[in-house]
Amino acid sequence: MVTFIDRLNHLIHSRRSTKPRLFNGNKIDDQVIWQILENANWAPNHGLTQPWQYKVFTSSGLEKLAEFQANLYQKLTDEAEFKPEKYNRMKTNILKSSHVIVICLERQRSEKIPEIEEIEAVACSVQNMALTAAAYEICSFWGSGGVTYTDELKTFLGLGEKDKCLGYLYLGYSDNPTTKSRRDRIQDKVEWID
Repeated sequence: MVTFIDRLNHLIHSRRSTKPRLFNGNKIDDQVIWQILENANWAPNHGLTQPWQYKVFTSSGLEKLAEFQANLYQKLTDEAEFKPEKYNRMKTNILKSSHVIVICLERQRSEKIPEIEEIEAVACSVQNMALTAAAYEICSFWGSGGVTYTDELKTFLGLGEKDKCLGYLYLGYSDNPTTKSRRDRIQDKVEWID
């Protein structure tokens, strides 16, 4: 008999990141996206600050985000280092997603809770989203880099001065999802102290 814990263990062990270039463009029902976001909202967080804020891009919103980030890459990159293929990927890969959830940290005004703990809480909420997506057989990929940490993106997203963008969670379906991964033995990463 398969127990709940067996299913949970399988879900955690089988979740994979699939890059958006492998997505097929099929749309996820908005109600499923809302369930993914609801589960994100239940992540652990110190002082119940709930520092996560999400900007969900879909349909024509994806085009706006793709255009913005590609143009910003072009603006911020020296001509000698500019790569047209990267520019084109930035304009097209997002469009293969059904939804892109931009992951934001809204910094607590009092700053009583250390920022690192707020970042950790947001990361926990993203894990909740990735696991929920996997349970729905939806592919996900948490991407950062590129224009993620720029002031221009913060302005585009309407974030406050102390807020941060922590990346994009790309969501979509794939005809060829990533299924393989590996982990080193946990025993090699643990010091057990009695």
